[in-house]
Amino acid sequence: MTPAFAALRHRNFRLLWIGQLVSFSGSMMQNAAILWHVSLLAPPDQKGLYLGLVGLVRVLPIIIFSLLSGVVADAVNRRRLMLFTQVIMAAIAGVLAYLTIRGLDSVWPVYVLAALSSAVAAFDGPARQSLVPDLVPAEHLANAISLNTVMFQFAAVAGPTMAGIVLATLDIGWAYLLNGVSFLAVVVALLLMRDVHDSVDAEGRGDISVGAAKEGLRFVFSNPIIRSTMLIDFFATFFSSATALLPIFAQDILHVGARGYGVLYAAPSIGALAAGAVMITRVERIERRGRVLIGAVLVYGLATILFGFSRSFWLTFACLALTGIADTVSTVLRNIIRQFATPDALRGRMTSINMMFFMGGPQLGELEAGLVAQGFGAPVSVVTGGIACVLVSLGIAKKTPELVAYRKSDAVDGPVDGSQASGPTR
Repeated sequence: MTPAFAALRHRNFRLLWIGQLVSFSGSMMQNAAILWHVSLLAPPDQKGLYLGLVGLVRVLPIIIFSLLSGVVADAVNRRRLMLFTQVIMAAIAGVLAYLTIRGLDSVWPVYVLAALSSAVAAFDGPARQSLVPDLVPAEHLANAISLNTVMFQFAAVAGPTMAGIVLATLDIGWAYLLNGVSFLAVVVALLLMRDVHDSVDAEGRGDISVGAAKEGLRFVFSNPIIRSTMLIDFFATFFSSATALLPIFAQDILHVGARGYGVLYAAPSIGALAAGAVMITRVERIERRGRVLIGAVLVYGLATILFGFSRSFWLTFACLALTGIADTVSTVLRNIIRQFATPDALRGRMTSINMMFFMGGPQLGELEAGLVAQGFGAPVSVVTGGIACVLVSLGIAKKTPELVAYRKSDAVDGPVDGSQASGPTR
């Protein structure tokens, strides 16, 4: 059995893991602050619409740049690409902090800077995820993915919690400024790495071309396992993405203020952190990974439905925490399945295509949730979204028996070293 922290024994992965913990904490703090900021700048009778637009401005750059970013991640040195993207995102956060501290009274600069940050993140994500298999041996890759999930969820707890404190005690601009500083942790980690085996440099640089993008698309959509995991990720988060509406619940339904908002925003990640800690040691024991994945998504949708009906702060907190537990189980299994099924030469493109699904789903979902909330109220938006999540997930499972039947043993021959993947069990 793989030790719980096996991947952290490798210096380069450990550096990146710690750096990302700091950086993601800052990013999560900024995400929560942006939603709160927009809710304050929006007209009182149009909060739902304005909050939903945050998701739209974040997802459009992902849709526009994701294919290109995957091709770039498979063609250039991934560590150097990350250095560039981290510095740019730090600068964008600094500009947002400066404008806010100076007295920003219009919402459109927040939208523009959020969109710019999302565009740069579209290039950072494929490079970062594709770099991980170069930092650990194949036998520790599943452990590295689980540890990254725990790291991300810990940051997603710490970030909103810090946001609640900063929003209640300081100016919103300080949340943006602290996020800008947090990017330096990843920059330092990347600079301190030694003897990084970048497979792009070792195996030769790919082409940055339309043909390379088409190759990635063909690989993803011809593989039923990868395709179905991406689809279920997209539709589940599209219909059950209620994070954008949390300011409305905190301000107008539960009446818990900024501190309560910070706690609720962190609730999914608290549940996810607990689930991730368990998955570190238990993931290798899950044999029927397809069925567990589907079951986790169904729990996610049912918890969202109950959240929409709740008028109790602690019941709402519990429901949101349960969505985090279910989402983490699903996320870890999806990532492991896809990484083992993808050759390294295509890993950046697979990741970038997946990014459209796992980031596009919740961001577009925030727009959908905001529009429904604007017309019918936030509770109706959340409940109907949860119902749709359950129905669509059952439909995808029925259409893709390969996913339901997927087992741990199906990944034994997965191509983690650049060999080609094929066959219905990948």
